[in-house]
Parts: sequence; C-alpha cells; structure tokens
Amino acid sequence: MATTHASHPEAARGPGLPPSITPDLLERLAARVSAAPHAVRVTTNAPYTGEPLADLPVSTPADVEAAFARARIAQRSWAATPIDARKRILLRYHDLVLARRDEALDLMQAENGKTRRDAFLEVVDIGVVSRYYARTAARYLRPRRRRGAVPVLTHTTELRHPRGVVTVISPWNYPLSMAAGDTVPALMAGNAVVQKPDTQTALTALWSMDLMYEAGLPTDVWQMVIGPGSSLGGALMDNADSMMFTGSTATGRRIASDAGRRLISASLELGGKNAMIVLDDADIEKAAEGAVHACFPSAGQLCVSVERLYVAESVRDRFVAAFVARTEKLRIGAAYDYSMDVGSLTTPSQLRTVTEHVDDAVAKGATVLAGGKARPDLGPLFHEPTILTDVTPDMTVHDHETFGPVVSVYSYRDTDEAVARANATPYGLNAVVWTRNGERGRAVAARIHAGTVNVNEAFAAAWGSIDAPMGGMGDSGLGRRHGAEGILKYTEAQTVAHQRVQGFHPPPAITPERWATLLTRALKVMKAVGIR
Repeated sequence: MATTHASHPEAARGPGLPPSITPDLLERLAARVSAAPHAVRVTTNAPYTGEPLADLPVSTPADVEAAFARARIAQRSWAATPIDARKRILLRYHDLVLARRDEALDLMQAENGKTRRDAFLEVVDIGVVSRYYARTAARYLRPRRRRGAVPVLTHTTELRHPRGVVTVISPWNYPLSMAAGDTVPALMAGNAVVQKPDTQTALTALWSMDLMYEAGLPTDVWQMVIGPGSSLGGALMDNADSMMFTGSTATGRRIASDAGRRLISASLELGGKNAMIVLDDADIEKAAEGAVHACFPSAGQLCVSVERLYVAESVRDRFVAAFVARTEKLRIGAAYDYSMDVGSLTTPSQLRTVTEHVDDAVAKGATVLAGGKARPDLGPLFHEPTILTDVTPDMTVHDHETFGPVVSVYSYRDTDEAVARANATPYGLNAVVWTRNGERGRAVAARIHAGTVNVNEAFAAAWGSIDAPMGGMGDSGLGRRHGAEGILKYTEAQTVAHQRVQGFHPPPAITPERWATLLTRALKVMKAVGIR
C-alpha cells in the first residue's frame, strides 16, 4: 500500500532560488566555461520547480582543442611548481570550500534537487579529500629507492611524473564530490585538467573551479567545457593523456575501448546494483535505520546506494515492519534548509526510469510495501521512497540499476545463499552487511564481489576511509579513487637504474662460461641469505 509522506509547507509550489544565487554569480560562473564569445547557449532547469536556472555557453570540439592547447602550456609550469606550493593552494581551497559552505549547498540543491543534508556530505567529502592529498601527496610522489639488480652495485630509483593533461568527465548526481574529488589528486600530481561536467549541474563544478583559482591555482591549469558527450567526447578522448570518468557502464565501455586504442590510462567508476545482507543476528532496529540511509540518500541517485536487500528468513518480518515504518516517516519535499529527508530526482528521464521500473514490477506481481508513486503535488520530479517485495527475475527492477529511491526486499535461508545472491550480478561496486558480530560481518564481507563492503554502515564508512581505495569490480568499473591509487593513477612510473663498477657482461679476464658459473653461485647465495 502506498504511503503518504509529510511535506514542507511550501513544497507544493516549490521554493524560489535562495538569495546567494544571484545574477552576478550566475554570470561569473558562466564566464568560466571554455567556449567561444558567441557560443550557442543552453538553459538548465531547477528540479524543485522546473523553472529556468542557468544560461550557459555550449563548447564546441574546437573549444575543447583550444582548452587542451592552453592546458599543455600551463601544465609544464605547474609540474615544475614545488609540491609545497601546490599543497598551500589546496589547503587554501579547503578553507574556501568550508567558508562558502552555504553557497555550495544552495547551488547543489538548486541544480540537483537533493536535500541539504545530502548536499552537506559533499562539502565534507571535498574537505576531507583536499586535506588528505595536500598532506600526503609529497609522500606518494617522492622518489623511492628500490632494490637494484645487483646489491650495492645497482642504484635503482622509482620516479613519478605527471601524465600531462587529464580529462575528467563528471556526473550530475554528486556535482561537487565528483567534479572536485577526482580533480584534486590530478592537480596535486602536477597535471592540468580539462573537465566536462554534466550540463545540468555545471554551476557547482564551475563554482568549485572558481574557488580553486581564488586559492591561487595558475591560469589554465583547470579548465571546463560544457556540452553533450556526443559532440565533445571525441575531442576530450583524442587530446587526453589520461581519462577519469564517472557514469554509466555503457559509456564506460566505449571510453575504455577508445583509451585502449590510444594506449592511455582510464579510471572508470560505473553502475551498480548494490546489495545489503541482514544476517540473522543483526540488531533489527539499527539495521532498519541503516537500510533507510543505504537506500534513499539523494533520492537514490547514488552509485553506492542499495537497491537489493537480502534478509534472513528468521528475522524478515520484524525487519520489514521496522524498515517500512521508518520509510513512511521520511519527509519528502523541497526546502533550502535541513527539514527534508528526501529531495527530488534531478531530471525528467530519471523520473521516467524510476516510474517505469516500479510500474513494470507491480504489473508483473510485485507488492508495494511503501511508496510506489510519483508526487507531482510536491514538484515535477519527486517520487516516493519505494519498497518492493515479491520481485522476480522477469521484472526490470530485479537486475537493472534504477538509480532512484527504489529497493527490493528478498529473504534467504543461510549465509551461503545470501552471498551467492548478492554476487549474482555483473556489477560489483558497494555492499552492506548487518550483524551484531563484527568478526562474522567482516568474514561475510570478504566473500562479496564488490570494491567496497561496509559492515553496519551504508557507504560512508568505506567512502570516508579516504586512505583506502574505492572503486568497482566487474561492470562497475576500472581503477580506484582515494588512497595511494587515487593519486598514483595520474602519474607515470619511471625506473632509473645506475649500474656502478661492474655491469652484466663478463670482465675481459673471465670467460663467458666461468662468468655464468659465478653468477649461478651468486644467485644461490642470495636465496640462502634471504635476499628478495
């Protein structure tokens, strides 16, 4: 049975834009786009109301080429900038993001439609990422002595060089985290960046870039182009020294293929059909609350959110009752404050996908336990948080990513079945295990085919562990962000080996046969004394 959610008193007509989003701000950010003076313009709309929001110039392939040409010149000087100077810029950027927090939140809500609570997590994320790479980049990038071919005689060093100009293609669902979070380590590694954010949320990305320049980034080191991938994708790929893409698996496959053709690196975070397993010893109330936080943040438009819930048969009824009760209490609506729990979807196409998945499931026999319908009374793109059961493989929602506030609940008999069903997907991005026994939870987590698995948390524990890698397996992508891999992927490794005194050819006084015998003995000695 569909639920009725509480709404903000003004939600039916939708709030107007907050005062911080002024015409001057919009004009300044639009001017940051790398585009010709008389470029074609595009208008974006605010999800809360459907009203026009931004008027942006559209870049052409020629504009992309020009941006890369400027970036290559700027990158040479930037790469020569001492890493301590880069660090100071990044820490100033960190402070500016926190100081202008409310401006960032207003922009994200206006463009994306998410709640202020969800937008705030992006500000926290960029604060953490900026501080982390500012303070660890020197350690990750410093020259490292490596064991030489011949002890003492071979002096071997590993160097890390920036790749050059990195293309970052960022999505609309997390417009600050994905735009800045992947750019920060690329810049700290000495690269320049040409970025194409999704047009719908380009203002937030442009705002972030604007702050980085205010923090002291040299001109042209970070540039932004706006336009459809069908138009700009070729120029972005053909000029890149490395690709960073977050988006659909289908597009990621094309990028991987093109990167392989060009023999450049590509890091891809793609789709997911993430699972949560509730073990039979779980604290039901906490697990139900955790499921709410796992399934419905940013109206489910989150790559690591949960769309499949597997609950032990022995606790299924209690868990479902607690989960439904919490979901029914969620406040859904539009507000530029912290009063709402669930906001709007971002685009009409996303609302269509959510609606089609739910309608298809219901038509084929699924049961709606909560939600189940769009809410045009709240705004043009709102949809209720929805819980389904009796979902079968012939339903689209069973296997396909919805990317909305929809979750299907299943039961299982034993842990082996739960793990097998969680792994029965080509995706492998994130998963959740809920249990009272941490050791048991970690053991189950290790069996799940996913790049991150959280025990007794939705996704923030793994995502926020910034020192550890984050990324997908299988159809969920290639490469990792965060940790050492998050910055080293933007570098080329170089080995410099200096051979001293004696090389690998025999001295004139020793025959090749005698030399082979001596080297054989030396290898045996090195094994015996434990040399690697």
